[in-house]
Amino acid sequence: MPRSPRPRVLYVTDLAYEASGRRYGDEDVFLTSRLRSAFDLALCHPLDAAGLMDAFDAVVVRNSGPVLGYQEAYEAFRAQALARGTLVYNPLHGRGDMAGKQYLLDLTEAGRPVIPTVDRPADLGKLPEAPAYVAKPKLGADSIGLRRVSPAELTGLPYEEGLLVQPHIDFRYEVSFYFVDDALQYALHAPDPARRWELRPYEITAADREFARSFIDWNTLPYGIQRVDACRTREGELLLVELEDLNPYLSLDLVDDTTRDAFVAAMTASVRAAIAA
Repeated sequence: MPRSPRPRVLYVTDLAYEASGRRYGDEDVFLTSRLRSAFDLALCHPLDAAGLMDAFDAVVVRNSGPVLGYQEAYEAFRAQALARGTLVYNPLHGRGDMAGKQYLLDLTEAGRPVIPTVDRPADLGKLPEAPAYVAKPKLGADSIGLRRVSPAELTGLPYEEGLLVQPHIDFRYEVSFYFVDDALQYALHAPDPARRWELRPYEITAADREFARSFIDWNTLPYGIQRVDACRTREGELLLVELEDLNPYLSLDLVDDTTRDAFVAAMTASVRAAIAA
């Protein structure tokens, strides 16, 4: 049987992964139902991606869950894809969460608007004084291993295990900006800091757009889907919380039909262009 002239896409997802406040499987069922109009599409679990990807024109990594749960298999997939020149969407050289949390240290050192972050006792003096601090693994994800500590506990933390420390920010709300390539598609915010995934539509200002876009530019990915997470301080400043460039959840069920359709169209065009390049 002759092959279809349409691009062949391997869509990597864990439909059964359970995430607090998010429905990973539902989002990918929706996205793949729409992407099938443009691509010959097959879904697979992240553990199967390395063995299947050679039969496809591109591998799209979506809601595959934290790679901590299958680190060895992910590293094998990554090494094989890089060695064979496989087109992976997003590209595998991202500088954000894809590579761990080192970027928080780099951006702190560069004086960028990010929650101040250090990873060794000698640098604790660079952090602002705060009634409490947050300690989390440099290779963490999905708040795994995150804990709140007092100032007195800072010097005794196991930094040699790859720990990051930040001041606990008393912020007004969190906001997420969703990009396809370098184009901002929409934004959502969590009005209640205690309910991270109870999101509402957010009206983007020119300053917000410039803030979020600056981190997309810094990451230098030629294409892909990224989410810029930030918090609004009591003083009104936006600070980067996370730059998710591996498999950001998109909360597409919380946007209107027009926004959702526009996102799917942008993603489709982006994947097509990446394959054609």
